[in-house]
Amino acid sequence: MTENQSSAERAAVREIRESARTSVLIIGGGINGISTFRDLALQGIDVVLVERGDFASGASSASSHMIHGGIRYLENGEFRLVRESVQERNGLLRIAPHYVKPLETTIPIYSTFSGILSAPLRFLTHRSGKPQERGAALIKIGLTLYDTFSRDGGTVPRHRFLGRRRSLRELPALDPDIKYTATYYDASMHDPERLALDVLLDGAAAHPGARALNYVEAVGLTSEGVLLRDRETGAEFPIAADVVVNASGPWTDLTNSALGTATRFMGGTKGSHIVLDHPELLAATKGREIFFEHSDGRIVLIYPLKGRVLVGTTDIDADPSKPAVCTEEEVDYFFDLIHHVFPRIAVDRSQIVYRFAGIRPLPRHEDTAPGFVSRDYRVETDRSGAVPLVSLVGGKWTTFRALGESLSNTVLDLLGRTRTVSTAGRPIGGGRDFPRGDADRRAWIAAHLVGAGDRAEQLLTRYGTRAADVWAFIADGDDAPLVGGDVSTRELAWMVREEHVVHLADVVLRRTSIAFTGAADADVLDELARALAPLLGWDEDKREAEIEQARTLLNDLHGLAIPDRAHH
Repeated sequence: MTENQSSAERAAVREIRESARTSVLIIGGGINGISTFRDLALQGIDVVLVERGDFASGASSASSHMIHGGIRYLENGEFRLVRESVQERNGLLRIAPHYVKPLETTIPIYSTFSGILSAPLRFLTHRSGKPQERGAALIKIGLTLYDTFSRDGGTVPRHRFLGRRRSLRELPALDPDIKYTATYYDASMHDPERLALDVLLDGAAAHPGARALNYVEAVGLTSEGVLLRDRETGAEFPIAADVVVNASGPWTDLTNSALGTATRFMGGTKGSHIVLDHPELLAATKGREIFFEHSDGRIVLIYPLKGRVLVGTTDIDADPSKPAVCTEEEVDYFFDLIHHVFPRIAVDRSQIVYRFAGIRPLPRHEDTAPGFVSRDYRVETDRSGAVPLVSLVGGKWTTFRALGESLSNTVLDLLGRTRTVSTAGRPIGGGRDFPRGDADRRAWIAAHLVGAGDRAEQLLTRYGTRAADVWAFIADGDDAPLVGGDVSTRELAWMVREEHVVHLADVVLRRTSIAFTGAADADVLDELARALAPLLGWDEDKREAEIEQARTLLNDLHGLAIPDRAHH
């Protein structure tokens, strides 16, 4: 690949346009489409994945950054999903340890027996009725069940219950009116978009016939196959496939409609989050996720991440044809829930450094309350057309590996092929040979990141063991630090060459944590755009347009207030 990537990236498009066919076309580059892509590539299947935006930029980028067994799905009676979720969580702690880490989680509890009577009713009807707080007895039953599902070589410790006195000794800022706390372990996912990228790169490396394109959308159906549009140039071209997989998440029905098939599978709900730069609240969490039921019956969380505090989430019916945005009402709701648990800690809007919202790819749910809609997934196959169309309905981050395997099995059956490889237990990207303890970490850095100095920890955190290749590339040319040392010119060249960077926003929002931690401002956007311009072949007009596009996106969708260049 050339250093100047604008021609090279489009070379990938040209290659697919010229070949004009593949065995499987996957539409949608969120984590589930990407997981299916990797799984099929490992079976040696020719597969093309197209994503209309950047990879993992839709629902996959708007998660609560959790890999969790889904303790609350027990109440919905979804035992299969809980068992699978816990197994997959434990698996990801092993195969993706660079991004998935054990997370101590504490539930504040205000009563002993509340909810015992309403739980079976909710369990049977899935109507929400009047919210009733879950009391200690009910949570104890749930956590005991959860531990049973979790018994898997002791990946995470078992739960523990504490009374008020000991709870407040451990977490002194908690509401003194609590009766108990229950503490158990789930897992956090520090960089969802980078984890998705690792899965994608593994797939592309597994088979030369596996190719993925961002900023290319499926817009229709012709006699020659699915019509694709390159959103960078506007060029349209057909691609023929033996099976088409629709993994476009909340947009599944819209994609099917573009392909001439009317479906009503999806009924997504919006979930919003805010990120606070709040040292006092950060200290109050003691490194734990605080996970509880708010007064409206909604399960919410307060959780320390990257030196910030993530607060979420809402569950509101949403229209996937409109952008999802965190509203002021939702911010009030979040402040209310923080006050509920930490009544002595003041929060205000000036402490919000980032907001994000997304639409969960939930199945259509008619009159079931949003919080009770199944988080399980299913696969729908339509054989009425010339080519089988397989639609994924549902799915969540925690189960992406199992889901990819399940969806692949459906596709392999349609192709008359058999599975040759399982992804279970297979390390993902920079999780391969990842050093576990501090001593191992120091030894790994000494062996693979010679001369990286202060950047060694940062590179290992961002790339896992792929950092060795990144550092070898950086050390092999002229390098200069950018934006507070968060990235450098040569590291950007790596991202452009190896990680499908097309736009400035790809770097700010998904290849780094610059936006998430509140470090994106006018100067940062300008500096990054200047460094990217020669790598991507941008002239001055294009560079200015990229800055404006990123600024508008950050302001409109993520609650920032970066001034216009003219006023800067």
